[in-house]
Formats: sequence, C-alpha cells, structure tokens
Amino acid sequence: MGTVVQLKNQINDSYFQLKNSVEDKLVLTEEKIKSKLTSEVKLVEKMTDYHIKTGGKRLRALLTLGAAKLCGYSKGSRDVNLAACVELIHSATLMHDDVIDNGALRRGKETLNKVWDNQSSVLIGDYLLSRCFEMMVEDGNLEVLKLLSSTSSKIAQGEVLQLQHKGEVDMLEETYLKIISAKTAELFAAATKVGAILSDVGNKEKDALEFYGRNLGLTFQIADDTLDYNSELKLFGKVIGQDFFEGKITLPVILLFQKLDIIEKKKLNNIFNKKIRTKDDFDKTISLIKKYKIIEECYQKAQHYINLASNSLTVFGDSKEKEILKSLTSFSLARNF
Repeated sequence: MGTVVQLKNQINDSYFQLKNSVEDKLVLTEEKIKSKLTSEVKLVEKMTDYHIKTGGKRLRALLTLGAAKLCGYSKGSRDVNLAACVELIHSATLMHDDVIDNGALRRGKETLNKVWDNQSSVLIGDYLLSRCFEMMVEDGNLEVLKLLSSTSSKIAQGEVLQLQHKGEVDMLEETYLKIISAKTAELFAAATKVGAILSDVGNKEKDALEFYGRNLGLTFQIADDTLDYNSELKLFGKVIGQDFFEGKITLPVILLFQKLDIIEKKKLNNIFNKKIRTKDDFDKTISLIKKYKIIEECYQKAQHYINLASNSLTVFGDSKEKEILKSLTSFSLARNF
C-alpha cells in the first residue's frame, strides 16, 4: 500500500486537471442535467433534486468532455448534451442498484429508496433513462443512439448476472469480470467513445478511446471492490464493508476463496450464506484477506488494466489532454475520494 499512498496526491491531481480542462463545459453539463430533470410532478422534482444535491465525481461526464476535446471537438454543445446523457444513465443505474442491494447510504447520504421507498426509486430511475433517450434522439446521430441504448441494455444484463450469482463465494473470476464489464466498464467505454463519435474522427481513434474507457472502468471497479476490504481506508475517506454486509461477491472474496483450505472455505461459505452478516464475520474475513495478501493481488490485477488503458492512447499525438487521460488511469486505482 506504500506505493499507493505515495502516489495519492499526484493521482488525485489528474482528476482535477481533467475537471479544470473542461470546467466551462462541465458547468453547462450540470445545468443541462438540472433542466432535464424538471417535472410537473412534485415528487419527481423533490427526488431528483435530492439526488443532484448528493453530488458525485461526474467522472463519466468528464470522460466524454475530455475525449471530445482530445479529438478536437470545440464548436457546438453536443459534447455537453451527451455528457449529461451519460451521467443520467449512470444515476439511473445507481438508483436501481440501491433498490436491488437494499442500499442505505451513498456518498455519505441516505439513498432515495431509504428516504422515500423502493417503488418510487425504481420509477425515478426509469424517468432518468427516458430523459436520456430523449436527449439521444435530439442529438440525431444514429451511431450515438445505437451505442448508448446498447450500453443501457448491457448494464441491465450485468445487474441480472450479478443477482444470479449472489452469495456464490466460489464464483469464477471470469464471471466477476463479465459482471463488472457490463455494469461499470461498458458505460466508461461508451462515455469515451461518444466523445470520439461527435468529433468525427476515424475508427482507429474511436476504437482506441472505447478500449481506453473499458479498461479504465475495469480498473475503477476492481479498485472500488478492493477498497471495501482494505483496513487502511481511513486514508481514502471511504467506509469499508458495505459490499460484504450486502452479500456481494467481488474480486477480493473470489481470490480469497481460491486460496483457502477446506475448513476455511466452509466457514467463508457459511458467512455469505447468512441473511445478515455481523461485524465479527467481517473481522474474520478481513483477517483471512490479510493472511493471504489478497489486497496486493487485487491491485496487481488492476494494474494490468491500467497498462492496457494507458497504452491504447498511443494512436493520439502528444497533447495536454492525452497526458491527463493517461494519468487518470492511476487515479482510478488509488483515488482517495
């Protein structure tokens, strides 16, 4: 973890550099999101307003804006509209996620389903998706429409796949990668490719940015899942154990199960078969994770996707935007917020 901590300040700078480089566009994106979430139904207004105020990194929107800038898009507001669209797809999936997982907290605040109820949260998520499709149609580009509608479909399938394997501590690593590729990496890939599509560059650049986004997303999700079991997380300002208590099977658990002896495997299986897991269960699991050095192994696997993402940008000439996107790969692994 020493290397991660040493890199922390430099890594977080890459996120802020990206944010600063497209700051004017990001402000317009926020305004676009707010304007799209207005409604004559008071409960819709109240819930979407609450969601907007919970904040977020807006990383997917930033990727669309950054990719468009890298590809030379400068005139017009299509990048703003599509950045808002990508962000709304993400928000909708979070709302649906929280209902499925019975989540109670997100970004340090109560989730919509806890403040209101599951039914309302599902419908608000659907409302956001319908607004997204309106924006795609308004953009008028069939390639964009096909990409983002296909991405929404894949995210939903990823949710179902995760649900299908809930509680399976012997889940294959390949299955886990399929889940996070669908649930997380597909939207990252779409966010960056959209930026290339509206810039009217060649297929080589589009494919490179799609590949970059996909591997960035895999890194991001592996890191997020790993942070959930990292006792050093006071450094990152993130509450640990949320995935564990929700019974989610993620990479640390999968890699751990592979290394356990027969007795330990049975114990871990029993823990995840419980309806409710206790703090004592969590402490026992953390102890095994430390024993078998699982955190380090997870970061090594994530590093593979960092390298793939970074190398994919070689098709672009040297520029400030390219360097920011390259360094952002490390932010995905070692961010502290």
